[in-house]
Amino acid sequence: MDEEERIRALRALLLRLSEEYHAQDAPSVADSDYDALLRELESLEAAHPEMDDASSPTRRVGGRPSSQFSAVRHEPPLLSLQNAMDADELREFDRRVRREADDRPVSYVVEPKIDGLTIVLRYLDGVLAQGATRGDGSVGEDVTENLRQVAALPKRLRDAPPGVFSARGEVFMPRAAFDALNEQRSAMGEPVFANPRNAAAGSLRQLDPAVTASRGLEVFCYELRAGAAPATQGEALSLLARVGLPVNSLRWHCATIDDVIEVTQRFSSQRESLAYATDGLVVKLDDLRLAEELGATQKAPRSAIAFKFPAEEAATELLGIEVQVGRTGALTPTAILRPVRLAGTTVQRASLHNEDLIAQRDIRIGDTVRVRKAGEIIPEVIGVITDDAHRGRPPYAFPTVCPVCGGEAVRREGEAARRCVNSACPAQLREWLIHIGGRAALDIDGLGPRTVDLLLEAGLVQAPEDLFRLRLEDLAKLPRFGEKSAANLAAGLAAARRRPAARILFALGVPHVGERAAELLVERFGSVPAIAAANEQEISEVAGIGPVIADSVRRFFAGGTGERLLRSLAELGFSLGEETHAQAADGPLAGEVVVFTGTLSVPRAQAQERARALGARVESDVTRRTTVVVAGEAAGSKLAKAASLGIRVLTEGEFGELAGA
Repeated sequence: MDEEERIRALRALLLRLSEEYHAQDAPSVADSDYDALLRELESLEAAHPEMDDASSPTRRVGGRPSSQFSAVRHEPPLLSLQNAMDADELREFDRRVRREADDRPVSYVVEPKIDGLTIVLRYLDGVLAQGATRGDGSVGEDVTENLRQVAALPKRLRDAPPGVFSARGEVFMPRAAFDALNEQRSAMGEPVFANPRNAAAGSLRQLDPAVTASRGLEVFCYELRAGAAPATQGEALSLLARVGLPVNSLRWHCATIDDVIEVTQRFSSQRESLAYATDGLVVKLDDLRLAEELGATQKAPRSAIAFKFPAEEAATELLGIEVQVGRTGALTPTAILRPVRLAGTTVQRASLHNEDLIAQRDIRIGDTVRVRKAGEIIPEVIGVITDDAHRGRPPYAFPTVCPVCGGEAVRREGEAARRCVNSACPAQLREWLIHIGGRAALDIDGLGPRTVDLLLEAGLVQAPEDLFRLRLEDLAKLPRFGEKSAANLAAGLAAARRRPAARILFALGVPHVGERAAELLVERFGSVPAIAAANEQEISEVAGIGPVIADSVRRFFAGGTGERLLRSLAELGFSLGEETHAQAADGPLAGEVVVFTGTLSVPRAQAQERARALGARVESDVTRRTTVVVAGEAAGSKLAKAASLGIRVLTEGEFGELAGA
């Protein structure tokens, strides 16, 4: 889709989403998704002024008011706010303000951005006369009777000036009330609200005020619209509180934009502990007279901006799907995205997991997709925003041949992944070599992706075992590979032959056999050759090893590749047998039965081998014969069981001191 088509598609989509959000209180996407799409449209419209349209969502404020309530005209109209997504955008806002201020002093008031529904309150001679929603900014809905049910909102002001006194605020639902409401609705089989904002909006716009009264709504006021003329935003907030209107106690006066940025950083970690939801902070020019001089665009004041915290979800266009081939031949789809800001970074790629997910969510190239990022993990596509354009695109056809070698890609019964069955596939070999050199496998210093690519380009490695036939003079000839690098890699390849049996098994790359499964198998059978010789029934009977792993192990060693690789490693001097698994006859742990649990600072197999070298017998489960448990970080049920049985527990540090004795 070209950019002009994208502009038209975004306008139609955003208008529909705005209707869901403002009129129906039933959004189909997160606020961050809407914000990301709106920013994308703003950027595209700026690049294509010939596509200017006064009805574009970028020109609109809010949504159309409901016909179920009487209309209220707002004079002056209620504006929205421009968003800043990072410190650089805040500094750009500050530069614009200072440029217009002509060297006059500039300071800011920063307030939490409450995730609720905007209202305008109108008091006449101190008595609540009218309350209205924002609506489309020019016309809102009269919800006076419902606002009278909000306990925190005074029906009569204290010491209010005569005549009209008007304020703007936000009605919201506290987290506890939101959770209780959704729990109640779920128990009654009713649909739950997506978030506190929509719960508050739906509660305030009830036709029966008694329903509103039961929902536990609260309100904060933050803008004085009529009835007084304070000089600063700080004075306006104090006045609102003085007459009895609820005002948020959290606010900061900042002399510089750097102070503002510091507040955003501190508040980011504080906001989750608040009793209400907030998705950012509002930064306002404190000098209200200067703010009035700065004026506004068609949509937003020039004197204020909303700082939005990095979204964990965003919406963007799916430009394509790239299928990669892993070390086990698994074909893994990756989404190629139109760049979008997510969790503070620019994201262009996201996981699609497998072909089933693409089919279940009906993901099609050209769709607007929702992307999520939690913590530091790779972003993933979690859904599609469906529209007429989506339905007009062809469904995605997952490849049935390997995109690298052209070999057949087969999906076995019970497996989620389709796999390339060509054992000579160059993509599989590359990923396999990188895996072999990894810390949890053979931990070969210097064998990273760059070195693997050099070895493959030079034609020095056609199979994994070829790594260990390389000579120092072969390595020294590699491009951009110095004498020291060659010596370090040669030493790493030599040391790999002495790794514990469980790490060697993991390095072989048997599908479904991770670090823990490799440890369990070696503990049961004692050596890699013994595992290769075991039948499927024997393997599946190992605690923690199910039929899927058992079938995978048998397939691997029964096939030509696994059998050949195991024979080659034995010829190359790898320690595959019982000698690496044997207990020392004496030592500080002689006679002890040791179990490791939790996350250790070294691979568990390495710690287990060290315990055996100290004379211990190592087992995987805590039983009455266990005598010592070594507990790492986040130790769970095994540690609890050890405590209940009165078994001696060592920290990893204490075990290390013992091992060094």
